[in-house]
Amino acid sequence: MLDERPIVAIATAPGQGAIGVVRLSSPTPQAMAAVVAAVIGRDLVPRQARYGAFLAADGSAIDMGLAIAFPAPASYTGEHVLELQGHGGPVVQRMLLARVLEAGRDHGVRLAEPGEFTERAFLNDKLDLAQAEAVADLIEASTEQAARSATRSLTGAFSDRIDALAERLLELRMLVEATLDFPEEEIEFLESAKALPRLAAIEADIEAVLATARQGALLRDGLTVVLVGAPNVGKSSLLNVLAGAEVAIVTPIAGTTRDRVQERIAIEGVPLNIVDTAGLRETEDPVERIGIERTWAAIAKADVVVHLVSAVGTATGAGTGTASAADGGGQDSGAASVDQALWQQIGQRAPSGAARLTVVNKIDLLAGAVAGNDDRVGNIDRGRVVRLSAKTGDGIDDLRRTLLDLAGYQRAAEDVFIARARHLEAMAEALVHVRHAAEHGRQGDAVLDLFAEELRLAHAALGRITGVVSADDLLGVIFSRFCIGK
Repeated sequence: MLDERPIVAIATAPGQGAIGVVRLSSPTPQAMAAVVAAVIGRDLVPRQARYGAFLAADGSAIDMGLAIAFPAPASYTGEHVLELQGHGGPVVQRMLLARVLEAGRDHGVRLAEPGEFTERAFLNDKLDLAQAEAVADLIEASTEQAARSATRSLTGAFSDRIDALAERLLELRMLVEATLDFPEEEIEFLESAKALPRLAAIEADIEAVLATARQGALLRDGLTVVLVGAPNVGKSSLLNVLAGAEVAIVTPIAGTTRDRVQERIAIEGVPLNIVDTAGLRETEDPVERIGIERTWAAIAKADVVVHLVSAVGTATGAGTGTASAADGGGQDSGAASVDQALWQQIGQRAPSGAARLTVVNKIDLLAGAVAGNDDRVGNIDRGRVVRLSAKTGDGIDDLRRTLLDLAGYQRAAEDVFIARARHLEAMAEALVHVRHAAEHGRQGDAVLDLFAEELRLAHAALGRITGVVSADDLLGVIFSRFCIGK
């Protein structure tokens, strides 16, 4: 059962700061009035800031700051809200929080649970579910593009698109339900209502919204890129170049990297978590072997596996001997080489949906060679290949563009809204049901009940995104727009 007692919490981030806010939300005005009387000592004018002392039980000042009252329903939560804005020291904030709890004890004031203010905003129809989630996404945004997209969702851009699709499905459902309720009307419904063309248009629009949502999900969740390869192929150097800082140790000694080194970067606003790993090879060193096991663990969680090979010489594989060069092994004439068995191991360990990219590093060591010349790449034949030099920076921009392409990111998409995995799943589910409905529709009115059921499931899937769909909504639309009682 929902706990509707008044709640209070420190609303600003932990740690020291210039300003700290203690926020109270109450379904009834009595709790707020009691706290105002005890802590402020005088009445507040709604939505007007009043400067003064925040009082302890003995009348002494805990802090000096601003108090603002927001009577219901014109508040963030839709309830009666009081904000006490004082100095941002952790000690003084905890003292003020304890004082509010003390002053509101008789009215059941309690500490808020995580996210409970926004939850109450949703329950009181101040925000829908997608907007409520966007509040957290805006706070957690790691890039400017992600923040802008979260703001679009918070202001309702995503919800408006979903609501418009749901409304069109609801209108079609309404017509189908009315036809099923009155079978004596001998009308070919699907043809007369142009149901299939309307459904095709809805399907196309769901696909478009889903594509945009995927961009938003990428901005929110980012991409995990794991750098793998034999020792000394330049994984740590590449990480440093991408990060723009010396975050990983680089030496000529094989096996320098013993553990994962992670760095968060952004490319065109898309957050990427770059993971440098221990070189894959056979080793008797117990510490290095632990590092190699962690490399495989990182590969198992990767969105993109970047397999680095050197443009010159060969390297030792992980339990597979030396990587075969174009001439069958040993030092080649400068051709890069991929260990076939190692590549297969990576494919087996990586997630099924993970992209894989071969990066040929150290092209600066190819005397007289032109970057991108396939004749110098030996036996690499693994789809996309990027050739670069982590030392000189040649080819790095190509790598950045390729990583975004592998992620499916569309540049200059100004209408992107933030989205979560559950939103993508719900839209994908709705799309499946719409397509099933179209299949039933092509069979004619004889299977109209199956057509209606697929529309209902599609509508319910979209409704889960904003949290507004129920059977009563459908009944309300039918009763208000149709004369059911004839």
